[in-house]
Amino acid sequence: MVSQGSSPSLLEALNSDFLACKICLEQLRAPKTLPCLHTYCQDCLAQLAEDGHLRCPECRETVSVPPAGVAAFKTNFFVNGLLDLVRARAGGDLRAGKPACALCPLMGGASAGGPATARCLDCADDLCQACADGHRCTRQTHTHRVVDLVGYRAGWYDEEARERQAAQCPQHPGEALRFLCQLCSQLLCRECRLDPHLDHPCLPLAEAVRARRPGLEELLAGVDNNLAELEATRMAEKEALARLREQAARVGTQVEEAAEGVLRALLAQKQEVLGQLRAHVEAAEEAARERLGELEGREQVARAAATFARRVLSLGHEAEILSLEGDIAQRLRQLQGCPWMSGPSPCLLPQLELHPGFLDKNCHLLRLSFEEQQSQKDTGKDGAGSQGGDETQSRREDGTKTEKQGGIQPQRRDGAQTPKEDRAQTSQEDGAQTPKAERAQTPQEDGAQTPKEARAQMPQEEGGALTQRGGRSNKKKKFKGRLKSVSREPSPAPGPNLEGSGLLPRPIFSCSFPTRMPGDRRSPRITGLCPFGPREILVADEQNRALKRFSLNGDYKGAVPVPEGCSPCSVATLQGAVAFSAGARLYLISPDGEVRWRRALSLSQASHAVAAMPSGDRVAVSVSGHVEVYNMEGSLATRFIPGGRASRGLRALVFLTTSPQGNFVGSDWQQNSVVVCDGLGQVIGEYRGPGLHGCQPGSVSVDKKGYIFLTLREVNKVVILDPRGSLLGDFLTAYHGLEKPRVTTMVDGRYLVVSLSNGTIHVFRVRSPDS
Repeated sequence: MVSQGSSPSLLEALNSDFLACKICLEQLRAPKTLPCLHTYCQDCLAQLAEDGHLRCPECRETVSVPPAGVAAFKTNFFVNGLLDLVRARAGGDLRAGKPACALCPLMGGASAGGPATARCLDCADDLCQACADGHRCTRQTHTHRVVDLVGYRAGWYDEEARERQAAQCPQHPGEALRFLCQLCSQLLCRECRLDPHLDHPCLPLAEAVRARRPGLEELLAGVDNNLAELEATRMAEKEALARLREQAARVGTQVEEAAEGVLRALLAQKQEVLGQLRAHVEAAEEAARERLGELEGREQVARAAATFARRVLSLGHEAEILSLEGDIAQRLRQLQGCPWMSGPSPCLLPQLELHPGFLDKNCHLLRLSFEEQQSQKDTGKDGAGSQGGDETQSRREDGTKTEKQGGIQPQRRDGAQTPKEDRAQTSQEDGAQTPKAERAQTPQEDGAQTPKEARAQMPQEEGGALTQRGGRSNKKKKFKGRLKSVSREPSPAPGPNLEGSGLLPRPIFSCSFPTRMPGDRRSPRITGLCPFGPREILVADEQNRALKRFSLNGDYKGAVPVPEGCSPCSVATLQGAVAFSAGARLYLISPDGEVRWRRALSLSQASHAVAAMPSGDRVAVSVSGHVEVYNMEGSLATRFIPGGRASRGLRALVFLTTSPQGNFVGSDWQQNSVVVCDGLGQVIGEYRGPGLHGCQPGSVSVDKKGYIFLTLREVNKVVILDPRGSLLGDFLTAYHGLEKPRVTTMVDGRYLVVSLSNGTIHVFRVRSPDS
């Protein structure tokens, strides 16, 4: 990317993906420029046009299609000129491995010219040595610039060739565009100038450019100023986000400490109350045992006397009854006169009396308040002490009110939340850490929240204003304006069987490290990641043309040598070998850099995704929507289109990976979907739903259980899908330190490695639900 205020070089324009169509990923053909200044192939735009409108695939701006069709969009002569220069450098008829002369067939009548050794920059023709010498000696061409063909193909004369290059008229082949019709704002050649623009005021192109350049430069300066303001605003937004993360980390720690303190106090009260309960029950049981013993003794004596008297009355003779009658009567009278206990003695039954605060639904021990960040100027004028004093006084007033109501005095601040919101906030991720917030809470990770609690955690937005219940209106400011939901909306909620069940993997931050090494000449541009040995990764740095080795702790382990001139794009490791794509070739090299074989790929594709098969003895590569699989000897094992050519049309698998189950997972930019297919190319599942947020799907990785981790670079997210491609929710967000995530890989099925656009790498341990 060219920095603000600097002029791009021709070499950068020719060597970058500037000349590749972002729709078909091939070299631009009949380039047409939209009003948003994005250029695509005419045929690609025709496929996107619907009902007289189309949306730009890059900026998503809706454009009206002219009545004459997409062909009426302006032709990008600038891109055409660069394409002509690229084709001239790389193309040409070949004869015995060398370009053929363009003039020999015209002069001698031969079907093909001799080997070309020079090129005329003015005529744009390849010439043999004899024709080159003659070209320099004629009156018409003696001023032409004839250069060595080898140097021209090497790019030594690009700047000079560009200066001598003339745009060709699309209506009259061979005629250069020379005039601008001021009335029609149309470029004309000499033939076009005669009819129908003969009576129109026209200017030579040089005069027209001199007249219009100041206005364009003035507009460009204004845009540069806007860019500077946007960059300053972006930096301020990043700083605000950093402050938010730091404050969230502090508040998260305070919440945990406060909750732990409350729990410790509650547990101490529990032990005290249980001790009192045990002591009361033991004393009551001891008294009851004594009373029971006394009652059992009295009962036994009375029962024995009654039994004896009953037997005498039923079995004794008259004389025997009369002889014992006095003693029996005296004993029974004695027993009847004994004082008996009427019912059990009074027993004090324990009752639990809860503090009124436990029954008060409006009493919250933990509560968050949200305050709008003030600028440094406002803070300097008003001072931070006054605001803190107001909050302290408010807390004292709230505490006094709670004491009068008989409730427990909570640690509260303004901006009250509902009880469900408090419970939702107390569900913490166990052990999860982020680069800037070690123990901060992340949404949809704990699994302990219900859907209502998760929704209660989100601020309520109505009429473009963010409101809070229970807050002081004179101290809080409402946030006005609407936010774009495309880049900030959460992913669709997980299914009913998974939401809140804790069945999804969760991230635990491990470490973060840069990939720029002292010998690098440019900032790293990581285009490929893959595991490399135990607890190591291999990083493809396309800018520095290197394959770097790092441990999962960030230790640099050296580099794998690559062939000279190769810029590795995508990389994968096989059994004792490394496979990577570079340009339009697939390489297999040994760890010490020895090239085992190379295979030519499609020239029309800008990049080729490479993935190792689970067996480790084959490598898969995406080629123009196909998937080609090569064995260790470099032979093509299989080739297929996911779902077949007739399933949904052409595909463009920009990212590709394999699962431990042997399936292929790819990010299809042509269909704007994530496709999962088996080893035979049969589609198992495909996701193109709202969870992509209108973005093109990015890098994909698969863990040992088949869960798919999809990178969405534009919204700073990594979402998780099930093995069949159904969206389950967010896995990593900007809260985890993601800023323009680029490529991911899975190491040992347990570590997710994420590279950012600035060359930084984050490592997260994927905690499975059963661990």
